Amino acid sequence: MKKVLIIEDDISIAGLLEIHLKDLNYVIVKAHQGDKGLDLALKENFSLIILDITLPKIDGIEVCKQIRLAKQTPIIMLTAKTEELDKILSLELGADDYITKPFSVREFIARVKAVTRRFDSTFDAKKILIANNELEFQELFIDIDKRKVVLRNEEINLSPKEFDLLVLMASNPGKVYSREKLLELVWGYDFDGYRHTVNSHINRLRGKLEENMIKPKFILTAWGVGYKFNEELKIPSHDEMQNGIK
Repeated sequence: MKKVLIIEDDISIAGLLEIHLKDLNYVIVKAHQGDKGLDLALKENFSLIILDITLPKIDGIEVCKQIRLAKQTPIIMLTAKTEELDKILSLELGADDYITKPFSVREFIARVKAVTRRFDSTFDAKKILIANNELEFQELFIDIDKRKVVLRNEEINLSPKEFDLLVLMASNPGKVYSREKLLELVWGYDFDGYRHTVNSHINRLRGKLEENMIKPKFILTAWGVGYKFNEELKIPSHDEMQNGIK
């Protein structure tokens, strides 16, 4: 049976969401404080997390951030705030969708179905079939199974989305990805409204990889189109070297 975690301090809203999610055959677990919700999210496995931004103890933004460091469970953020900054921040920290209160039950159910459907079909770095699940370039080594990135002999920390972006492009060096395509493959969105999310993640990823942000070495801009990983950095495999492929 699939479980949903509702982290919402408004008891009446949490109860309403519980009623309608049960109609979708979910088992519901509720928490009314950020710290308790985070503890449940990290200890148990859920199919979906409904997370309010304004919470006692620990706010929803921080809860989302901490969950994303450990798990890829789909998250829908709820808030009464309407500022675009909150929306952007939630998505950039790893939320899968965002609903502003007040919202209709019909809209909520539609969003739940859409997010869970996207989660089953979006890109996952672990699904890429690569020999030994490792990618190696000049100064850069990526272990997909361990979700580990080593640059100039030092391990660097990437967020889940930063890692997925890197693996997607590095597994196809030279291939140009539009912002819309990256959004679709890594986040599961298929509309223009969140292209800034791609840009900000690319900028943060470059900040961790590049020695010179003005002249990036790894992630290149395809002007007017999108981004690509520098194919000239790929280190030929043993078989490629034996066959004279460079």
